[in-house]
Parts: sequence; structure tokens; C-alpha cells
Amino acid sequence: MHAPQNLSPEARQQRQAFYDRIGQKNMTPLWEVLGALVPPQPRSPAQAAHWRYAELRDQVLEAGRLITAEQAERRVLILENPALRGQSCITQSLYAGLQLILPGEVAPAHRHTQSALRLVMDGEGAYTAVDGERTTMRRGDFIITPAWTWHDHGNLGNEPVVWLDGLDIPIVRFLDAGFAERSEQSSQDALRPEGDALARYGSNMLPMDYQPKLADPTKVFVYPFERTKASLAGIAAGPIDAHHGHKLRYVNPATGASPMPTIGAFAQLLPAGFETCPYRCTDGTVHVCLEGGGEVQVGDQSWSFEENDVFVVPSWHTLTLRARRQSILFSFSDRPVQQALGLWRDERL
Repeated sequence: MHAPQNLSPEARQQRQAFYDRIGQKNMTPLWEVLGALVPPQPRSPAQAAHWRYAELRDQVLEAGRLITAEQAERRVLILENPALRGQSCITQSLYAGLQLILPGEVAPAHRHTQSALRLVMDGEGAYTAVDGERTTMRRGDFIITPAWTWHDHGNLGNEPVVWLDGLDIPIVRFLDAGFAERSEQSSQDALRPEGDALARYGSNMLPMDYQPKLADPTKVFVYPFERTKASLAGIAAGPIDAHHGHKLRYVNPATGASPMPTIGAFAQLLPAGFETCPYRCTDGTVHVCLEGGGEVQVGDQSWSFEENDVFVVPSWHTLTLRARRQSILFSFSDRPVQQALGLWRDERL
């Protein structure tokens, strides 16, 4: 932000003595840190990273042999960004982890101010209950537990079920606004039949007395993968975006806004052989391959990816994707926060 200065040893010594004195008063000189505080472009401390699900699955299942869902409350292996180890985050603003629930288990009911999403990756027979309504978890389903809603998980099937958790824990932590509460019941009583929220709020209709506010989280807490695939297939015959392929964003059907005020979610179809043009944006983004496979390049790093693999693209890192076969990717980011604050920016290269 300012030109380098050639200082004499005496001048340097005088400045350092001054800095030492004001440091005792809990002050520091802005001019020494201005370039880091107000950079010419984002300089994320996070780094691009890739997790191969085929290499992780055994460790996820091993966790099931070491601790029960009840003992852990949530049996999750956190996906930590390699450059942010110990901070329980995959980007500066987002958390991600792989949660396991075994047949017959219940992850006890609780609620918290953090918003959460679940993306079902492996297995069948589990459910999530949100404020008294259950939904069966099927592979590829995108499920939400909005802030301060009671939720629990159970597995009524015969096989382990694994899903990706995505939460705004770092955002809430930064704001010192984290609260949590355990329920006296491990499982919620059913207050509404399964599918009730989707019927009331997710069919281009709304209850007569419902007046949504733009910032409210969606009442629709499950977005079935079957519907997502149908929507992507429906637009695949049309023009394709050179930077995104065929890409849609999930919304609150009542408002058109993001399903959660802090986390945006997206689904993307890449035809076989398609390669995106380089693209970057300010929202660090977590991607999951739900179908297909291909190659991803982030800056000067590149990997091949297969189904259920997870990779993260930090803020303002150039992204290029190539699909070896038709692929569907799910992704989530903090874009709604950035857009609400007027900070979000992208660049098509």
C-alpha cells in the first residue's frame, strides 16, 4: 500500500523503540500492517485441497467401532483445510465433516445457532427430523437444519449411512454468537407426516397465512436429488455456460433467496468431455462429486476426482473443471453473506 522506505539504522531503532512503547498501551501502528489489512486482492490463508472418499471410508467406519453416536452426540470426522489445521474449518468461513450413523443408532436431538446442511453420500435407511418432521435420507439429497431448529438423526436401515455436514461454524464463532441446547428426548415426537413441508412450501404454493421474510431460512428442509437431477437434465438441452456448464442454485421457494442466510448451495452438470473456462470468485467453495468423475485444477494444483470425492477452492483461486464422463457436482459456499454485504465478486478468465 505504500512505497518501501530506506531508513537509517538510527531511524529504524527509533521507530522500534516507539512501537515497543505504544505496544505497552495495547496499540500498534497501522502503517506497518496496512498492506495485509487492505490487500489489493484477496489473499486467502486457506489452500486448495482434495479428499478421496474411497481412501477415507474405512476411517469413517472405524470411528463407528470406537465410539457410539450417542456418546459422540455427532460422530463426525472433520475435513480440515491443510493450511488451517486445528481451526475445525475447511475455508475461513465454513466447516465440513463426514458424519456416520450405524443401523439402529440415533444421533440425539439438539439445536444450535449454527446453520447446517447435509448431503447424503453413502448408504440408505437413515432419516433426519427437523422440528417434528422426518425425512428419509437418500443419496444426493440436500437436507437443511436451519439455525435454532431441533434436529436428530436415526438409522432404521441395515447399512451404515454417511453424509457430508456443512455448517457456518466459523462465521458464528467470529461473531461470538454460538448457542446450543440438548433436548430431553433423544428423538423428536412426530408432529407432521413426512413430506409435509415439501407439500406446503415446495410446490409453487404457500399456506394462506404464511408471510415469509427475505432473510428467513427455508421451510423446505429437504431438496431431493431426484428433483435436482431432473432440473439439470431439463436445462441440459439448452445453451451451456463456458465457465459453469449447466449450473443451478438452490433457493427458498417462498422468497427466491438462499435456503440459509449464511450458506449458498449449488448443483452443476458437466457433459462428458466438457472443460470449463478458468473462473474465480471471492466465496471459497466446497465441492462434492455426486456422479461421474474428471479432473479439477485450482491455481497450479490439480487432481482427478471420482464419485463422493470432496475438494475445496479457496477465495479468488482460479478453477477449471473437466468431466471425463457426464458429472454432477454439488457445492456450497458463503456467497449469501458476501452478497448481502456487497462484497462478492467474480472473474471469468
